[in-house]
Amino acid sequence: MFLAILILLLLLFAAVRRVNVFEAFRDGAAQALPLIKTILPTLAVFSAAMGLFRASGAEAILESALSPVLSALGVEAPLVPLILVRPFSGGAAVGALTGLFQQYGPDSRIGLTASVLLGSSETIFYTLALYFGSVGIKKTRFTVPVALAAMLTSVVTGLLFSSLFFGSR
Repeated sequence: MFLAILILLLLLFAAVRRVNVFEAFRDGAAQALPLIKTILPTLAVFSAAMGLFRASGAEAILESALSPVLSALGVEAPLVPLILVRPFSGGAAVGALTGLFQQYGPDSRIGLTASVLLGSSETIFYTLALYFGSVGIKKTRFTVPVALAAMLTSVVTGLLFSSLFFGSR
């Protein structure tokens, strides 16, 4: 409903200002085409790399290697796949969250903690590939280490606040 009202308000505003909506839309789409041409190859390479990472079993190996360490730090084992996949793929992270909801329920401690973790973190490598690839930046300098440090901070903070607010359910 909100979207319909917003569209009607935009059309009304355009009519009052005597803007040709079709021409404005067409011009905007024409300006976006070169950007899409620049971004699409980067997205294709990133998607293929994510598929290879998962299909090769590297994700499972990484998860197996980090599970004992994370468990020792108080991270519940079902949350490990979500924490590992979030920096790479938002879609895969939402899939992991959905799986946790189906298995444990959205109101369980794991479901609530997973929601906090998903909401407080970012798909670092996807975002870097998209934005840096679209403008041709090849040397990211400190961007990746700082983004990973921010991700670690968001995970630790999310886990801390989840244990404080949700306790054990």
